[in-house]
Amino acid sequence: MSHKISDMLTNVTLPKTQATITLRVIKSFEYRTERSLVLHMLNLEITTVGELKDIARRAIQTGSGWKPYRNVHLDTLKLYTKAHGAKTTNLIINMDHDDWIFDDDARTLAELGIENETEISFFNHVAYSAFKENPEIRWDIPQ
Repeated sequence: MSHKISDMLTNVTLPKTQATITLRVIKSFEYRTERSLVLHMLNLEITTVGELKDIARRAIQTGSGWKPYRNVHLDTLKLYTKAHGAKTTNLIINMDHDDWIFDDDARTLAELGIENETEISFFNHVAYSAFKENPEIRWDIPQ
């Protein structure tokens, strides 16, 4: 049995036709309510932004443990981080780089540079805009 560790980075260990992507499904920015949805065997070369949204919505509507998220209008995807990339200081979404919002539902994930082990935030755009205007965290405010 070999105990050799591979030097290959995780973002290139799988082909773009068999990627694993983590969606950070955000219910509330103020309370930092987020749950991760891990999608395996995703074909980045043919899956579009719109299809990824539909896959996530179906998983939320049918999966156990997602009931609190079923009433949230999720309509926007934004890159959070790629494997081995720098992470933001915000725990649930990258507040910088609004150009990282995926606003064209017809583009494939590969066209957008998505790789294996990429993390993407999925959220309500109106709630995101309001939070950007007033980025107050409510769970740590003394009563």
